[in-house]
Amino acid sequence: MTTITFDTEAFKDAQGEAEIATQHDIKDIRRDIDDLRRDMDARLALLEQRLTIKLGSLMALSIGIVAALDKLL
Repeated sequence: MTTITFDTEAFKDAQGEAEIATQHDIKDIRRDIDDLRRDMDARLALLEQRLTIKLGSLMALSIGIVAALDKLL
């Protein structure tokens, strides 16, 4: 019968290094997701502000048109 030698210490070291690399990758991905979330929050806030201004302008214009039509008719 043939005996196969298996170095368990080397395996544990390689496994540990792979796990550490995976943990670093996970931290990088989480940081990227957090950066993306902050960027999207800022963009949505700006979009909300722009929409509010446009809606206010449309309302003011509508009131002006109704007032002008009321005086004409």
